[in-house]
Amino acid sequence: MKSLNIYLNFSGNCQEAFNFYQSVFGGELTNRMTYGEMSGDNSSIAEKEKLIHIRLQVGIATLMGGDRPDSMGATVNGNAYTVSFVTEDEVEALEVFDKLSKNGMVLMPMGDSFWGSKFGMLNDQFGIQWMVNCEIKK
Repeated sequence: MKSLNIYLNFSGNCQEAFNFYQSVFGGELTNRMTYGEMSGDNSSIAEKEKLIHIRLQVGIATLMGGDRPDSMGATVNGNAYTVSFVTEDEVEALEVFDKLSKNGMVLMPMGDSFWGSKFGMLNDQFGIQWMVNCEIKK
């Protein structure tokens, strides 16, 4: 089996972000590990509780993340990537868009697209850019 997954880096609030994503999408949080739980860990006391890895499994989709260690430099929230959520259920698309945009910034409100779908874009409260697409069945 092959898979291509998204891995998000955070600056100390990874657990908070993944709790939020679980509240939006459901699914199961697994594989949670802190820097302090690693064998041979040389992290500072402040970093020991940060997450080195966490996984959110939602159906066949996997979202992973961790807190970037201070020694690797700060994370930079940018627009070099976008996480895309696709559904065929218009109600679900609107609910996910509304939940993700809470305390975030809507870049393009959900609306009709030229390719025949409902589509919207936003930055969530953690600086992650999302696209929500509802593929309308014909």
